[in-house]
Amino acid sequence: MKTHSLIPLLCAAALTLFVNGCGTPKNITYLQDASNGSEYLTVTPTPIRLKPMDQISVVVTSRDPLISAMFNLPYYTRRIGDSQSLSTTSGNINTGGNSQISGYTIDSRGYIDFPVIGQIRLQGMTRSEAAEYIKEQIIESKQLKDPVVTVEFMNLGLSVVGEVARPGRYRIDRDEFTLIDAISLAGDLTINGEREHVMVVRDAGKATEVVYTVDLTRAGDLFSSPAYYMQQGDVVYVLPNDKRSRESTVNGNNVRSTSFWFSLTSGLISLASFVVLLLRTPQIN
Repeated sequence: MKTHSLIPLLCAAALTLFVNGCGTPKNITYLQDASNGSEYLTVTPTPIRLKPMDQISVVVTSRDPLISAMFNLPYYTRRIGDSQSLSTTSGNINTGGNSQISGYTIDSRGYIDFPVIGQIRLQGMTRSEAAEYIKEQIIESKQLKDPVVTVEFMNLGLSVVGEVARPGRYRIDRDEFTLIDAISLAGDLTINGEREHVMVVRDAGKATEVVYTVDLTRAGDLFSSPAYYMQQGDVVYVLPNDKRSRESTVNGNNVRSTSFWFSLTSGLISLASFVVLLLRTPQIN
């Protein structure tokens, strides 16, 4: 083969290798199958039910503040993990603003020790069910006729790890808290996050963990997943895509690694220089 014919072949090979080696990750757009006016059936919301070691605030109010104060904790030192000290006030806790809380930790048997009433079992109840049950217990005690009971989550949270902007533990502040809410709090997936296989690890009780895989690029898969609505203690894990996995190669001599392509490109340039030198060398008949 003549040396002149090698140049097109070398150029074609270099171009092919460059395109294959520097391609961008696919499937980085969420809800790719959704369009204007699309409708999807969503999974029935799974309410957050109270478990042992959950912390809740319970505030009782009524037309008679002096009597309702008996049902609020007289003091509370500090919430674990809360960087802001809580100042004690009469009958409740003042956080420095207008909000006042009384905190309880559900014990291993599912109970809280409520003022005046005593032991109340709240395990398995939703936030609204717990508030209604506590209200009934207060009315039955004949201390108050018109109590208003408010129950809020205090320490309920989930963790988001992997290829997200801000990995960490985040608070669940309402009943219907979704996977999209969790990802938003973590600053969204990075460009290297695997959007088609986001994992959610959930405590199923009795020392069992269940793992759900969610495809964020498909609206139907996301909205129908049992992991769409978050539960306390969930762990959201965003896997790295192929590009990130290749970059983590230890010695870089993998055929998909960045260093491999640099070495190959350097070799092609050297080969091309050699061919040019041959072309410039006078041919001896």
